[in-house]
Amino acid sequence: MDTTSFDVYDTTLRDGAQQEGMNLSVADKLLIAPLLDELGVGFIEGGWPGAIPKDTEFFKRAAKELDLRNAELAAFGATRKAGAKTHEDAQVRALLDSEAPVVTLVAKSDVRHVERALRTTPQENLAMIRDTVSYLRGEGRRVILDAEHFFDGFRYDPGYALSAVVTAFEAGAETVCLCDTNGGMLPDWVHEVVGRVGAETDGRLGMHAHNDSGCAVANTLAAVAAGAAHVQGCVNGYGERTGNADLGAVVANLQLKLGRDVLTGRGLRELTRISHAISEITNIAPFARQPYVGASAFAHKAGLHASAIKVDPDMYQHADPVAVGNDMRMLISDMAGRASIELKGRELGFDLAGQGDLLTRVTNRVKDAEAQGYTYDAADASFELMLREELDGRRPAYFCTESWRVFVETTPGKPTETNAEATVKMHVGGSRMLATAEGNGPVNALDAALRKAVAPTYPEIDRFELIDFKVRILDTEQGTDAVTRVLVETMDSGAEATWMTVGVGPNIIEASWEALVDSIVYGLLRAGTPNRSETPDGVTTDCD
Repeated sequence: MDTTSFDVYDTTLRDGAQQEGMNLSVADKLLIAPLLDELGVGFIEGGWPGAIPKDTEFFKRAAKELDLRNAELAAFGATRKAGAKTHEDAQVRALLDSEAPVVTLVAKSDVRHVERALRTTPQENLAMIRDTVSYLRGEGRRVILDAEHFFDGFRYDPGYALSAVVTAFEAGAETVCLCDTNGGMLPDWVHEVVGRVGAETDGRLGMHAHNDSGCAVANTLAAVAAGAAHVQGCVNGYGERTGNADLGAVVANLQLKLGRDVLTGRGLRELTRISHAISEITNIAPFARQPYVGASAFAHKAGLHASAIKVDPDMYQHADPVAVGNDMRMLISDMAGRASIELKGRELGFDLAGQGDLLTRVTNRVKDAEAQGYTYDAADASFELMLREELDGRRPAYFCTESWRVFVETTPGKPTETNAEATVKMHVGGSRMLATAEGNGPVNALDAALRKAVAPTYPEIDRFELIDFKVRILDTEQGTDAVTRVLVETMDSGAEATWMTVGVGPNIIEASWEALVDSIVYGLLRAGTPNRSETPDGVTTDCD
C-alpha cells in the first residue's frame, strides 16, 4: 500500500451540499472554495459537472475566478454507462470540459448494487471502471476512484469488491477511496477491512465515511491506522442524512494527537475561523458543542474545574484551543466558585486576584440570580455589567427609565394584522425624552421606542442590530403564570462584534425590556462611548 504522502480531500461543495436544508449557489461555492484552500486541504471537490447545471457553471467560473494556492480542484462524476463507449459518454465528456485537473469517479463495488441498481453484469461494471479511468488518464487527468458501498460490498462478497479496487489501480487511478456510503460501519470493522485490502494491493487507499452510526470521524482515523493515506470529509460534518466525517475533527486529531502534518501551512490555527465563516455562507448556525471549533469546545463551568485551571489549564483540556484558533472560556453559573469568577474576570479584562470579598459577593449574586431564573452561561455582557457594578459601586448607566408601556391591538377576522404601540419615558443626556413607536409585536415596538429615545444623544446605537432572540419559559407547571427568560444577541455592525444579554420577568415583555436595555448599555460601554449624562465628577444626573 502506498503511504508515502497524505491527502486531505474536502467534499463540502458536493457531498456536503446534499444536506437537508442546504442550497449552495454558485456564488456561495466560489466564496467557500478559497476558505478551504486557506485551510490547507489538498483537494476541493467542486461538484458534478454535466449532471447538475449549477456545478457546470461553477467549474466554468472557477477556471477564471479562483486562484487556489494549496488545493487542486476536483470534478466528481460517474464511470461510463453500461454498454456505452467511453469517448461518446456525455457525462464523461462533461468531466473533461470542466477543465478540472483531478477527476473523482464514483463506481459500484458492491455486486448487489451492480446487478440491482445498475442492472448490468459484474464483468461489465469492471469494464466500465477500467475504460473510464484509462480514458481520463489518457486525457491527462489525475483520477481518484470512489468505491461506493465498498464496506457493505466487501462484507457480502470480498472477492468482487477487491476486484473493483484492483481494476481501478491497474487502469491508472492514483487513489481508490473506500466508501462507507451507508455510514453503518464501526471502527474495528473498518480497520480490519482496510488492512485486508491494503495487504492485497499496492496503490494508495482512502476513506470516505458517513456518520449514520455516529462513527464517521473514528472510522476515518481507524482507516488511517490501517494504512489509508487519503481522507475525505466535509467542513462541520455537513452531508446528507446525519452527515459526512467532520473534516475539521479529522485533521485536528491527525495533527494534534498523531503528529501528522496533513494540512499545508498554518491552516489548523485558522480552523475555527474558517469553520464559522463557512457556517455564515451556508446559513447554518454553528454547533456550539462541535469538537475543537464549537463555542463550548473549551468552555468550563464547574467550580472544581476552575480551581485546577488556575493552576494549569491543560489539566482539564485535551488540547490547546489556540492550536485550532479557538479559546478557553469560563462559564458563570450557580455551579461557579470564586476561582471561576476570577478566571472569568481575567477573560473579560479584570484582574480580581486577591479581592476575596469581591469574589464572594459576585459569586453569591450569580447563585442568587440563577435561582431566580437568570443564566450567564452565554450572557457574558450581562455578567460584565454585574461585575462592573460590584467593582465601581454602581451599574453603568447611560440613561434612566422613568416608565414604559405597550399596547397590542388586533382586528377581529384579521389575525395577521396585529399592531403594537410602545411608549417610553426616559432621562437621557440631561433631557426627559418621551418616545412612541409601532412594531409588529410588543417587543419590536419597545425596541423601536427605546432606540428612538436614546439615539439623539447616543447615535452610536444605530450600528447595533438585534440578531437573535431566544425565549425560555421557566417553571412550566405554573402555566401562563410562569417566569420567562429572554436572551438577546446584538451585533455592532461597525466593529463586527456580538454580545448577549439576559432578562428575566413574570412575562416576556418585562424580560425582553431588561435584556434590550442591557444590550444597548453594554454596546455603548464596549464601544468606549462617553457618558453624556454624567457631570464632570462622574455623577449621572439623569437617574436622580
